[in-house]
Amino acid sequence: MPVLPQDEIHLQRALDLAQAAVGLASPNPTVGCVITSPTGEVLGEGAHHYDAFDHAEIAALKQAATQGHDVAGATAYVTLEPCAHHGRTGPCSEALIAAGIQRCVVAAIDPNPLTRNKGLAKMRDAGLTVDVAGRNSPQAKQARELNDAFAFAIQNQRPFVTLKSAVSLDGKIAPAASTRSEVSPHWLTGPSARESVQQLRHASDVLLTGVGTILADDPSLTDRSGLPRRRPLLRVIFDSALRTPADAKVLAGGNAILVCAENADEDRDAALKATGADIWRLPTEANRPNIHLTLRKLYEELKMTSVIVEAGTGLTDALLQRNLVDHVVLYYADTELGSDAIPFSTRFPSPYKLQESLTEVTRSTFPHGDPIGTEDDVRITGYLHNPWAKV
Repeated sequence: MPVLPQDEIHLQRALDLAQAAVGLASPNPTVGCVITSPTGEVLGEGAHHYDAFDHAEIAALKQAATQGHDVAGATAYVTLEPCAHHGRTGPCSEALIAAGIQRCVVAAIDPNPLTRNKGLAKMRDAGLTVDVAGRNSPQAKQARELNDAFAFAIQNQRPFVTLKSAVSLDGKIAPAASTRSEVSPHWLTGPSARESVQQLRHASDVLLTGVGTILADDPSLTDRSGLPRRRPLLRVIFDSALRTPADAKVLAGGNAILVCAENADEDRDAALKATGADIWRLPTEANRPNIHLTLRKLYEELKMTSVIVEAGTGLTDALLQRNLVDHVVLYYADTELGSDAIPFSTRFPSPYKLQESLTEVTRSTFPHGDPIGTEDDVRITGYLHNPWAKV
């Protein structure tokens, strides 16, 4: 039977639970589950938190049991297909079957080859009614978007890369270096747009930048959303010659990796490692530490599934040249910086040209705020690669 209008209420609640768990599930998928009685009463609900082990379905079943509810004949609303394989825990599809669940409503199919369509088959073979939301439904789109990084990484064995940049109307990211008198960030967008960037950082495992940005702006590059996360945002700096100052804000508190050339100055190691930073010495490619290898190491060794890039022209060009950008987020400020300003990219005449390659483009606006009368900041997002397919 199709997903019914009354089903959408419970499925949306499951999606809200999953949304609240962003930052707590990686490297596993972000999933929510709601279990209801045949009359629509909520018996249990839960979301997956990696450190708690329990998948969303198990968390919901446990809550129902704690509250004394019998779930035999109940319906489970799950944002992602219940798993069919043994990992850190047993298969959730089997747990739902054993609990006596009669019907399961799913927002999106699991992209993991170990489970894709197999969880649905297990439940149907056991006699459950299984309904999947239409691919273009709001619930299916939200469920997939929540798990873009997981879907991409599990199929491509590297993190999902989002390139984020704030640009002027004439496609520049900062004034010419000759016009800047101090090391500090140059804000193009207003506070509202910058606050939304913190949400992007919160949903990411890694923030990637280049040493040029560190030397010019001395940013902290932290997740200041105030939302809980399982592991702190890892800062990765491409710095071929280890020029990052030991007192750079980005190194405060550790949790940073400096990626340098194999022959980078050994004398710089001790001071930089004393901050708590790790140093990865990698082979170079076009005078830059190998980006492919860096991304692969982040996934294979550290289980990082999502990267947000906030960088200057050089690293942006390198990533685009190597086809390593999967998702793009551009913030346009209502200002022009002039022909001598630093460009977003030299690979593209302007970010507007890059936009022509994007799919599933969305547009949002944010009040600039200061000075009064300045036009809204505009955010454009879109995909260069389908995160739910192998590149």
